[in-house]
Amino acid sequence: MDLRPYQEAARAAIHGEWDQGHKRTLLVLPTGTGKTIVFAAVAEDQVRRGERVLVLAHRGELLEQAAQKIGTVSGLGCAVEKAEQSSAGSWYRITVGSVQTLMREKRLDRFEPDHYGTIIVDEAHHILSDSYQRVLDHFPEANVLGVTATPDRGDMRNLGQYFDSLAYEYRITQAIKDGYLCKIKAQTIPLKLDMSGVGTQAGDYKAADVGHALDPYLDKIADEMRTYCASRKTVVFLPLIETSRRFCALLQARGFRAAEVNGNSDDRAKILENFAAGEYDVLCNSMLLTEGWDCPSVDCIVVLRPTKIRSLYCQMIGRGTRLAPGKDHLLVLDFLWHTTRHELCRPACLICESPEVADKMTENLEQADEAMDLEAAEAIAQTDVIAQREEALAKMLEEQRHRKRALVDPLQFEYSIQAEDLSSYVPAFPADMAPPTKKQMELLERRGIFPDEITCFGKAQMLINRLMKRQEDGLTTPKQIRLLERYGFVHVGEWDFHEASRMISRISQAGWHVPRGVNPKEYKPAHQEEATTWMDMIS
Repeated sequence: MDLRPYQEAARAAIHGEWDQGHKRTLLVLPTGTGKTIVFAAVAEDQVRRGERVLVLAHRGELLEQAAQKIGTVSGLGCAVEKAEQSSAGSWYRITVGSVQTLMREKRLDRFEPDHYGTIIVDEAHHILSDSYQRVLDHFPEANVLGVTATPDRGDMRNLGQYFDSLAYEYRITQAIKDGYLCKIKAQTIPLKLDMSGVGTQAGDYKAADVGHALDPYLDKIADEMRTYCASRKTVVFLPLIETSRRFCALLQARGFRAAEVNGNSDDRAKILENFAAGEYDVLCNSMLLTEGWDCPSVDCIVVLRPTKIRSLYCQMIGRGTRLAPGKDHLLVLDFLWHTTRHELCRPACLICESPEVADKMTENLEQADEAMDLEAAEAIAQTDVIAQREEALAKMLEEQRHRKRALVDPLQFEYSIQAEDLSSYVPAFPADMAPPTKKQMELLERRGIFPDEITCFGKAQMLINRLMKRQEDGLTTPKQIRLLERYGFVHVGEWDFHEASRMISRISQAGWHVPRGVNPKEYKPAHQEEATTWMDMIS
C-alpha cells in the first residue's frame, strides 16, 4: 500500500525519534486520516529489523481493525492475546493484544521483559491508566509509540508525563485543506439546555447527571432535528442507554428511520450494517461509537453528550469527517449548553489552537443565522481577535515609548506576526519544560528578541525556528517590526524585509518622522496592495 505524503512523513519521524533515543514517542493524527495504516507500516519496519511488535488496545474492534490493516499494508499475519487466545509460542512477529487480558500477572509472566522490542498503543490517551502502565512496565526496554487523535493542551500535558516527545502531528485543518477529510459546517441551535446542576467525575461531566438534565429537552431537540436532519445520515451521541432508547423512539414518532445501538445490543453488528446500507437514516448510541467504527457516508453529527475532553469530542465529530461520494460537508448541530463552566467543548475546539480565538468563534457561531464553514469561521474570529490585540498592542507600545530597551519583547513580536501557536504555547514534554539554554538565549538576543521573558526550552526553540523561517522567507525582522510599529504602521509582521527597509530609510530621510503623504494606519506595501486577501475572496 502506498502511503500518503503525511503518513510517510509520520513514519520517518517516528523512526527518527527512536534513533535519537526518545524511546517513548507520540503520533497525533485526526480521526479519518489513517493512523492505523501508519502504525501498521511502522510495525512492518520493526519486524524487518528483527523485532517482535505488540499492538495494545482496550477494545476488541480496535484489535481486529489493527490486525486487518497490518495484513493489508504489509501482508504480515498477527497473533492474538485476548481472553482464551494466546500468542505464546506463536511464530507471528506481531501480536495484537487486549490490555484487559495482558494486564493480568499470570499473562505477563508468560513473557520475558525483552520479548517485545516495540509496543504500539492505539488510542494512547488511555495510556496513563494503571492497566496500560502495568503492561508497559513489564517491557521496560521496548520502544513505545502512542497513537491518538488531536488532544487538547491538557491532554498533552498529561501525556507528557509518559512520552518523551511528539514525533509528528497532522492537524485536522491541514487534512481538510489537503483534501483528505471533508469540510465541516456548524449550525448553532438556539435551544438553551440547562446544565447548571450537572456534576463532574474523573475530569468530565457525570453521564447520569447529563441524562437527567437532557430529559426535559428531548422533544424539542427531536423537533429541531426534523428541520436540519431530514435529508441527512445522522449519528447522535447520548449520555445513557436509557436516554438513547427514549430519543430513538421520539425520532421514530416523527418519521425518522432511526435505530439505537449500545454495548448490550445482541444485534449490534446487524444494525450497524443496515445503517451503512441506508436502511436507517439516524443512529442513536450512548457513547458506543466513539472509537473503532467507520461509516464514511455519515454527514451529520449531533452531540447530546457534552464533554470537557477535547480528544473525546474529536472522536465523536470524527465519525463524520471521512470523504464519501456525493458528500459535500459534515454538518455539526451545536446546542446552547447553559453552564457556568468554560471547559465545555464546542465546534471551535476542533480547529482553534488559541482559547481566545475559540471563544470568539463560538460567540460568532451563536450569532449566525445559518451553518458556517469552520475554517471560514476561524478566519473571521482570528481577524476579530487580532483587531482586539492590536488595540492592546497600541497601548503596550505607548507604555514602552520611553523605554530604552533595544530588543523586542517576545509577546509584542508574537502579536505582531499573529503567531497563535507561540502566544498560546504550553510545554508538554519534560525536555520542553527545562529552562532555555545559554546558546538559545544568545541566539534570540542576536535575532533581536529580549530573551529574559522566555522561561522554557520548548518556547525558546519554537521562537528560534520561527525567526529562522521568517529569514528564509524574506520577512521583517523583530527590530524592523518594533521600529515601524512605533510610528503607527500595522500588520508589519506580514511585510517583506526589503519593503520594511525602504520605509525605514524614508523615515530616516524625513528626519525620523513619517514621510509626507503616508498614513501609517492605512499604508500597505506594494506586494500587499496587489495581492487579493483571503478575506476579500470570501466576502
